[in-house]
Amino acid sequence: MVLARPKILSEADGDCVGIERIHGRSPVLLVCEHASNALPVVFGDLGLPNEALSSHIAWDPGALAVARILSAGLDATLVYQRFSRLIYDCNRPPSSPGAMPETSEIYAIPGNKDLSPEERLARTDSLYVPFHDAIRGLIRDRRARGQDSIIVTMHSFTPIYHGRERAVELGILHDEDSRLADRMLEVAAEAPLYRTERNEPYGPEDGVTHTLILHGLSNGLRNVMIEVRNDLIADDTGQGVMADYLKGLLQQSLDA
Repeated sequence: MVLARPKILSEADGDCVGIERIHGRSPVLLVCEHASNALPVVFGDLGLPNEALSSHIAWDPGALAVARILSAGLDATLVYQRFSRLIYDCNRPPSSPGAMPETSEIYAIPGNKDLSPEERLARTDSLYVPFHDAIRGLIRDRRARGQDSIIVTMHSFTPIYHGRERAVELGILHDEDSRLADRMLEVAAEAPLYRTERNEPYGPEDGVTHTLILHGLSNGLRNVMIEVRNDLIADDTGQGVMADYLKGLLQQSLDA
C-alpha cells in the first residue's frame, strides 16, 4: 500500500519559488535559498516561540533585501525560496540531516521531530524539487538564447555564534571551482571596505556549497557564495551600502 503524502502548500500559501527580473540581461543569476522566515499555514509555528522564528535559524536576515538591490543594479535574474529553511533548507540535499533539522543552535524544533519518510518526501517534493527545478529551467532557457549564467548565491550570518564573536564581515565561499571567488578576493583586497575572508564563516566541509555544486560545478559555470554578517545589513542604509559594494566587486571580477 502506498501512503498518501501530507499536503504541504495550500492555495493561500502560493508558490514556493519567487523569480524576479526573469529576462535580466546580466550573466549573473542570483539565488537566495534562505530568503524568508514564512511558514506554510499547515505547520503553524512548528512549536517555536516568535523570537526563534524571527532569528537566524529560520532565515538569513537582510539577504533577500541585498539580493534585490543587486538584482536591480546589475539587471540580474533573482530566484528565491519563499518559505523558511526550518521546513526545508534548499541549500541541503534530501539526505542531509540539516535539510529538515530537529535542532538549530539553541532551539529544539518540535514540528520537525521524528518526521516519517512520507513527511520528509512531501517536503522535498513541495519545496526542494520545484526550487531547484526552477533554477535548472532558467539556466536551460538562458543557454538556449545564448546568455551565459554565473551562479551567485546570497546569504547572511550572525555576528555571534555559540557565544563566540565573528570578526569576519564578508565571506567569499567556493567549492572546487574557485575562479570567481579568487578574483573577487583579489578585488576586495584592493579596496578593503569590509573584513573579507575566503570560506568563512563556513566552508565546503560544512556542506554549504550544495547549490553551487548542483548548478555551478555540474554545468561548468562560474559560481560563488556570498556571506554577509547580518548586523551590517540590518537596515535600508546598510543593505544599500553592501549591495553597492558587492555590485562593484562582481562587475570588476567579471570584467577581468
